[in-house]
Amino acid sequence: MTLGYGSPVEENKPVRVLVVDDSAFMRFTITKHLNESPGIQVIGSARDGIEALELIPKLNPDVVTLDVEMPHMDGLSTLKEIMTRFPRPVVMLSSLTAEGTVETVKALTLGAVDFIAKPVNKSTINIVMAEVAAKIIKAAGSRVFSLAPLVRPSPLSKINSSKTTRPINSMDKIVVIGSSTGGPRALNALIPEISAKLSAAFIIIQHMPAGFTRSLADRLDSLSELKVKEAEPGDKLEAGLALLAPGGFHLTFDRNGIIVTNQNPPVNGVRPAIDVTMASMVSLYGKSLIGVILTGMGSDGTVGSRLIHEAGGQIIAEAESSCVVWGMPRSVYEAGFTDEVQPLNKIAGAISKRIVSISHSIP
Repeated sequence: MTLGYGSPVEENKPVRVLVVDDSAFMRFTITKHLNESPGIQVIGSARDGIEALELIPKLNPDVVTLDVEMPHMDGLSTLKEIMTRFPRPVVMLSSLTAEGTVETVKALTLGAVDFIAKPVNKSTINIVMAEVAAKIIKAAGSRVFSLAPLVRPSPLSKINSSKTTRPINSMDKIVVIGSSTGGPRALNALIPEISAKLSAAFIIIQHMPAGFTRSLADRLDSLSELKVKEAEPGDKLEAGLALLAPGGFHLTFDRNGIIVTNQNPPVNGVRPAIDVTMASMVSLYGKSLIGVILTGMGSDGTVGSRLIHEAGGQIIAEAESSCVVWGMPRSVYEAGFTDEVQPLNKIAGAISKRIVSISHSIP
């Protein structure tokens, strides 16, 4: 991968933002609130993608806020051009409609750093705008990569229309993958590279609010040999199946290995939390566990990795060179719980090599 843009903004200098939205009201509102936020300066605005692509090389913003739904050139088309021609952190503004969630997930897999759901009424504007400002500050410290390395061929689902899974057995491995900022793009690269014939079941925990994880699961399923679905209470692990934790819920397992979800308070400031899922699996699967910690801010996954490591399981962390934010993998690495550190394009191979039991592979 080639680093495109995204070195942290110089200390004591404001984050320079370009606001892109087809609504004059939203452009005014976002600009007003951001300019009132410490450490942020709006340096321009654009009414559509065409105008944005003209302004970016002239203004060289640190971060771009980008509306998903726009005339002339929509948000996804604009994002693809930005990530190809002028890579830099982009925060998407999305509606909470079904179409909006699908488009937002596509944007995240194309390289957008984060997203915000647009306010549904005037009473929520201040709250949403405060969140926008916070995410812009975080985005400014992330690294982005050009789009080209992750362009994939046609969805594999057209070829693999029938996906076979089977109940796990004692010889199978259980792979727990945790990700946060930059995670959808990382998962979009990693999951399609994993063979469904491996003797393993997969759990994915991506920090994401309710309403978006089903679209992410559907997208990953369309690109992968693995069957990928949003986890539901009552689901069980199966070889060849990847279950994605539902947004807004912690994912745990009962003593019979059946998925239970809850809305207990956030852990490490997030829900779902990687630590919660890993902790619930250690007593059940112990040394059969392989933890994989991908890009993300903070330290979620460190406690869980320690528990897996102490139980005889294995931990793989993403290398700094490919992370959008080298926070979670760094925390696990510096705590001394990693068995292997690899860049994103080598993690699928690392997982495969550690799944030593192949005699029970899916036919």
